[in-house]
Amino acid sequence: MINPNFINSYAKLPERFYTKSLPTKVKDPRVITINKKLAQELGLSIEWLESDDGIGMLSGNSMPSGSDPLAQAYAGHQFGGWSPLLGDGRAHLIGQINDSFGINWDIQLKGSGPTPYSRRGDGRAWLGPVLREYLVSESMHHLGVPTTRSLAAISTGEIIFRDGPRPAAIITRVAQSHIRVGTFEYFSSRGDLDAVSELMNYVIKVHYPELKAGDALGFLDSLISRQAMLISKWLSVGFIHGVMNTDNTHVGGLTIDYGPCAFMDEYDPKKVFSSIDTTGRYAYNQQQKIIVWNLARLALSILPLIDPIETEAIKKAEVTLGNFDKIFMKNWLKIFLKKIGIKNEKKGDAALIHDLLMEMNVSKADFTKTFRDLSKPNQEIQKISLSRNMSNWISNWKNRILDESNPMNTMSEINPVYVPRNHLIELAIQESLKNDFRLFNRLLSAAQNPFKEVSENQDLYLPPTNKW
Repeated sequence: MINPNFINSYAKLPERFYTKSLPTKVKDPRVITINKKLAQELGLSIEWLESDDGIGMLSGNSMPSGSDPLAQAYAGHQFGGWSPLLGDGRAHLIGQINDSFGINWDIQLKGSGPTPYSRRGDGRAWLGPVLREYLVSESMHHLGVPTTRSLAAISTGEIIFRDGPRPAAIITRVAQSHIRVGTFEYFSSRGDLDAVSELMNYVIKVHYPELKAGDALGFLDSLISRQAMLISKWLSVGFIHGVMNTDNTHVGGLTIDYGPCAFMDEYDPKKVFSSIDTTGRYAYNQQQKIIVWNLARLALSILPLIDPIETEAIKKAEVTLGNFDKIFMKNWLKIFLKKIGIKNEKKGDAALIHDLLMEMNVSKADFTKTFRDLSKPNQEIQKISLSRNMSNWISNWKNRILDESNPMNTMSEINPVYVPRNHLIELAIQESLKNDFRLFNRLLSAAQNPFKEVSENQDLYLPPTNKW
């Protein structure tokens, strides 16, 4: 059993970047789950993680040697409104560990108690959101979508109040950094250009080592490309991020902060997944537009680093931001054509996928099931034919994929059998309140093997109302 060696490179940045803060100790920490495969990838001993010392770290009760816990400062635009000071109100970055490839990984506890940024909150998380983030982030990773990871979920043995008494829990998140667009906005809004420059060079070193320090335009261009790919992947699995605020937009191009979010059931491009998103700002079909708005906020934050002459900096940033739509559409079309078995694009293929989505919207077809069923035998495909138009589409599509090599295999490799559907997550949470984690563990196993059909998991595949 080997104790990990921790460092905290973020703590070496100027003190105005963070506030040192210790997690609040908990009463009775118990392991709900540990991501053993991820732990092995990070070089962490499973035996150590399951020991008193390991559980002490995962619960915030004791810090390993070399760690230096802190809460990061950041600001953000939330639903378009400016919040000048947010920060980690219930999370502690305890440090980084170095894997066998020499890459440093943040280890962050979320739900680990109040920090100076808590704004009178208790800094805790209840069990439901912890289980949701664990399931959805693991699903996203195994679907090939860039994301923060979940190393462990721990119950604390305490009760907190969120619309009534709820059991508290802590999730351990892993990423190369937890830096957001809002982190840049925090310093820019204060006129602290030195901090903006130092933060950018830190991000370049961590996420964009191919760039030279100080290359602000290269940084913006690289992030635009990553976000264009990220959002196209979100859309390809029917994912809706309910709160795409700038403080929830990761500067390394990762999915971060799984608050209100879901994989769509019935296809509806206007679908939202946040009770407070009354205007549809973060609807499924708005995500590619909102990310450009968020990236524009980043561009404004680093404008003086792009060019000291403001008018020139604006021109350069606008040209770079203008590249997003082209990159996004290229990625989106490539991925969605694979979802219908097409690797070699031909004229008219874009219309084929748009017609399918239009018909799915009219027919209220289930997003995940429809695409997966296309790769099944003919009798299953015929069940998708909810209308005459859909029957015509299937006929045209079958003729088109005659020119493709093994289209069914192409589809089965990109269209998942399982995503953690929201109604099942909610049911798993309700069962967990009775200390029953069987459904959670089934959902987790399916999320970690999303393309492998298991007969015993038929109920995890079906939509909440079984129409077919």
